Amino acid sequence: MTVVLAPMRNRASYRLQIHLLLVPYGLALGLLVFAPMLYTLALSFTEYDIFSPPRWIALGNFTRLLSDSLFWTALGNSLWFALGTVLLRVAGALLLALALNRDGRAIEFARAVIYLPTIMPEVAYALVWLLILNPGYGPLNLALGAVGLPQFPWLQTEFTARLSLVVMSGFELGEGFVLLLAALQTIPHELFEASALDGASRAQTFRRVIWPLLVPSLLLLAFRDTALSFYDSFAPSVITTETGPYYATFFLPNYIFNKSFGLFQYGYGSAMTVCLYLVGLLLIALQYGALKRGQASDEL
Repeated sequence: MTVVLAPMRNRASYRLQIHLLLVPYGLALGLLVFAPMLYTLALSFTEYDIFSPPRWIALGNFTRLLSDSLFWTALGNSLWFALGTVLLRVAGALLLALALNRDGRAIEFARAVIYLPTIMPEVAYALVWLLILNPGYGPLNLALGAVGLPQFPWLQTEFTARLSLVVMSGFELGEGFVLLLAALQTIPHELFEASALDGASRAQTFRRVIWPLLVPSLLLLAFRDTALSFYDSFAPSVITTETGPYYATFFLPNYIFNKSFGLFQYGYGSAMTVCLYLVGLLLIALQYGALKRGQASDEL
């Protein structure tokens, strides 16, 4: 009996140790994530300007959003930015991971260069792009002029300003690149050898071997970038375009900041924050549904 109970006690002790190690993480998660989320949700149903106690107005803030044209402009810009950024980051990270999944000093240097924009501070990164996109002396326009191509005022027109911010954010794909590269390196080589023996082409190997095994990592990366893209737009839009021209790069985080910390309308800003969360969750759900439908069609 003692021999049987000893392993059970050891397992129980080990589980207790694991739970104790997770306690600080759980407390931090509750205090820094869930508590502010619940507080924001509660404030969204009130009128609060920090100078007086919150006043309950039920759905008044959300009703106000329906007739706020600037809110819909900011939401549309945020969706435009999020969709473009997620597409560039995920596709770019996948292509680069496939291209650099090999050995060599030059390959290692290229991997470091790809990861470099990810570790740069947001302000410094935006200032670098502000210099690159300068219409007068920016390297991009100088290079276009040197080869006889037309030059553009990248940050002065609506479409090119939005496109520039999407491209800026798209280059910050280092973390996704590392994730997909690690996922590729965990695929057993026996699968590639079996695919080659069966006479499969590279496209067939990618579709039947690589793609199914990368789907979980791609899904995680798409979900992460969708959530982050809504917040990554704040610093670049303020530093490079000052949310212009004509509100072309005025995103929902900018509007939330202006209403909450500029005009002290914390209840209204909280309602917009709740909408931002809901839109992000909706996009993630749509991505997940599209992926499931694609997997079902492949199985058929």
